[in-house]
Amino acid sequence: MGAIAPGFLWLIAWRKAIGCLSCEMYSGWNEFHQTSCMACSTLLAGDMGGTKTLLALYGIKDGRLAQLHQQRFISSEWTSLEPMLEFFLNQRPNDIEAPQHGCIAVAGPVNNRNARITNLPWQLQEDQLAAAASIRQLELVNDFGVLIYGLPHFDETQQVVLQAAGPQEGPIAILGAGTGLGMARGIRTEGGLIALASEGGHREFAARTEEEWQLACWLKDDLGVDRLSVERIVSGTGLGHIATWLLQNSDTNAHPLRPVAEEWRTNKSNDLPAKVSMAAAKGDLLMQRAQMIWLSAYGSAAGDLALQELCTGGLWVGGGTAAKQLAGLQSATFLKAMRQKGRFEEFLGGLRVTAVIDPEAGLFSAACRARILAESSGTLS
Repeated sequence: MGAIAPGFLWLIAWRKAIGCLSCEMYSGWNEFHQTSCMACSTLLAGDMGGTKTLLALYGIKDGRLAQLHQQRFISSEWTSLEPMLEFFLNQRPNDIEAPQHGCIAVAGPVNNRNARITNLPWQLQEDQLAAAASIRQLELVNDFGVLIYGLPHFDETQQVVLQAAGPQEGPIAILGAGTGLGMARGIRTEGGLIALASEGGHREFAARTEEEWQLACWLKDDLGVDRLSVERIVSGTGLGHIATWLLQNSDTNAHPLRPVAEEWRTNKSNDLPAKVSMAAAKGDLLMQRAQMIWLSAYGSAAGDLALQELCTGGLWVGGGTAAKQLAGLQSATFLKAMRQKGRFEEFLGGLRVTAVIDPEAGLFSAACRARILAESSGTLS
């Protein structure tokens, strides 16, 4: 095939995208398109936390991302991410090409292409990681903010609709209760989706009821703090705090979770939040009450975020608790609290709200971002 002027190729691609030109009208286009896709079809994705790290290679099949290879690492067993990346890529199956673009979601803030990992003494730098992996372009993204890139591409196996609504344009947002409360928003532009990280989980908790006020006063005293952030209550840890508060009453001395809560209160040595959920599922009335308080506060936080971002493009609920607490997120307790915002109740009732239930949503979203990087560089179509 003879040389094709770059400007002419761009014109062909643009006219095809808007439906004005068939590929067959230019005989060299298919050959060029297939060759460029085959050359750079593998993408690197990672989801790195203080405990474990997932690394994967993705390809594109029928226009969708398809995972080709994955490996799980214990983060603390490695001195840094660079040797882990080298090992993973060197051990990949022989029939998988080396990636040229990648994205790694990290548990920590990312500033100026640098990241410090929470719970690990690691300082990461994009250029050094790219060099270690022999990869053309690698981007670090906060592990909650990266979900923004995956949201438009999740299928029905990765998400569940909590509140249905027709398709709308506009900003999108996500929050998710896990160890803390993550938040992020996405802005649609002509150049694509822009993800903006947030620390909204640390904003002030505002009690809405007498019960929440009493809880907040007790928790501030118990933690020895002057202010209470939303994530102290709306998080997996927060569910433990709520249960522990309810178990302080003298009439709960015989409750089987009382000693468990006291131990957790001291050193967090057991998974009290999980035990609370299990007890509630088995009919424990006190733990059901704890769960209702938690779900109501969670719903209110979701409504606040939706108003703050005016996310007409949709609101998602993710985090480590989403799949485990799916029935609660579908309940009137959560949804009513989300919508109960005075004059904006109708607006909130018209938003599409969806729960992300895929345990590998972060890894998939990192692959989505890697695909965007490849496409924007012109090496992937």
